[in-house]
Amino acid sequence: MAWSRPVGWLLDHVVYRTSVTGRHNVPTGGPVIFAGNHISFLDGPVMFGASPRPMHILVKKEMFKGFLGRVLHASGQLPVDRSGDRAALLLGKDVLDAGRCIGILPEGTRGSGQATDINNGVAWLALNSGAPVVPVAILGTRTGSEHLDTVPRPGRRFHVSFGNALTLSRNPGETGRASMDRAGLEIRAALAGHVQDTIEHSGQPLPHADSRTNFTAVAGTPADEHLRKLQ
Repeated sequence: MAWSRPVGWLLDHVVYRTSVTGRHNVPTGGPVIFAGNHISFLDGPVMFGASPRPMHILVKKEMFKGFLGRVLHASGQLPVDRSGDRAALLLGKDVLDAGRCIGILPEGTRGSGQATDINNGVAWLALNSGAPVVPVAILGTRTGSEHLDTVPRPGRRFHVSFGNALTLSRNPGETGRASMDRAGLEIRAALAGHVQDTIEHSGQPLPHADSRTNFTAVAGTPADEHLRKLQ
């Protein structure tokens, strides 16, 4: 996986021009969950390259085919069935329990990137691993009314910002489902708020809201209904 760090850096700083802020907000040791907004298929690789720590990103299993699949496996990324995948969540927890980092795009599908709705897989991982969640705002990987499959031209300016880490725990007497729903709301609010703050400070807007459609995401979290068996 060590070789993939320079590749991520090259993507961010040679192929594209990526400004990175908030690295000091990322804990220097122990498990961390990076939760980024999702506007383009490049979001995962760009977040990976900008991070001060290596991470294992949850990537839809359909991408693990042919040469790309071999690259994803070799770089330590984790396949996930977004229709519901207990195994991926448990594997993610194992990674966090080992003190490593997980990257998730919890909106699940590429869209406006406002983080108005997220899947609760990220909340389950946070509650069951104790790992802090760092919201990550990713801007510029898609702009204006560009199609969801648009490949940005080399040299475009991106912006990645790491927000304040959020630590979540279960409240006494709270059911598993209630705690997960509450944690999910807190993560959503933190991510959405950080995205808006980053827009204001960077001057780089999200793509047009009306360009959102229901395309399959490159990365995300398993469907929430499958979490009930894991509470």
